[in-house]
Amino acid sequence: MKRIVAKLHDFNELVMFQHSIFSLPFIFIAMIVAAEGWFGFSLLLLGILAAISARNFAMGVNRYADRDIDAQNPRTQGRPNADGRLDSTTILLFSVVNALVFIIVAYLVNELAFTLAIPVLAVLGSYSYFKRFSELAHVVLGVSLGLAPLAGVIAVSESVPQWSVLLSLGVLFWVAGFDLLYSLQDIEFDKLHGLHSVPSVYGPKATLFISTLFHLNTVLFWWMFVWAAGLGFFAWMAVAVSALMLGYEHYLVRKDFTKIDRAFFTVNGYLGIVFLVLIILDQWLR
Repeated sequence: MKRIVAKLHDFNELVMFQHSIFSLPFIFIAMIVAAEGWFGFSLLLLGILAAISARNFAMGVNRYADRDIDAQNPRTQGRPNADGRLDSTTILLFSVVNALVFIIVAYLVNELAFTLAIPVLAVLGSYSYFKRFSELAHVVLGVSLGLAPLAGVIAVSESVPQWSVLLSLGVLFWVAGFDLLYSLQDIEFDKLHGLHSVPSVYGPKATLFISTLFHLNTVLFWWMFVWAAGLGFFAWMAVAVSALMLGYEHYLVRKDFTKIDRAFFTVNGYLGIVFLVLIILDQWLR
């Protein structure tokens, strides 16, 4: 029993299940807006399964692809893929199983979701390899999580309305922007090992500027989303609060690079939850 618990802990550490908090709120935001309220327990369960299996696949591929790199980076040497707790075959099998779960869930949702399942997995799996040849890896990660709201609206309406594209573009720039900040931790390592990231290629100042620009785009696209979807007061409040939280995130990082983890995990985690709660209130009180 202890071995099973230890292995489950290793898998949790491998993919960091708790970080699903970044994509789940925006899937549900899209589903709530598409359904104009509650979308049903069936889609709730399928949405959670799709989000977790897709993220597990993406993280599994990432850890498989980066196992040699992570073993050399002092910041990541303690990960299960780097220290040998999970071997490459196990990680690869874990990724394949989650890909199959995602495809099955997509089939159960509707025809359009099933049709797009494999292309979505291809995008999710590509992120891990981009940093080997292009600093656009940050944007690819943004695209990967930006697919979440589109998946949510497709699950409910089997269509892609304009407002959902605007919501997704906001998520894209949000994720790419905070990934830029997170990658500031690995500037020297990336330079030494020839890995492409904006900080290692253009430096910290340029990275902070580009991240700020991306997050300004986030606020703009979420503002346009609220307008295009015809939402109310609490939705506008969600955009305003998000802008304040992103500003605080940049304040933390600019003040002290050791605060990057706090900015990355805490602020961004709460941002998604607050946005979701305010959208729920907006739909409930309309």
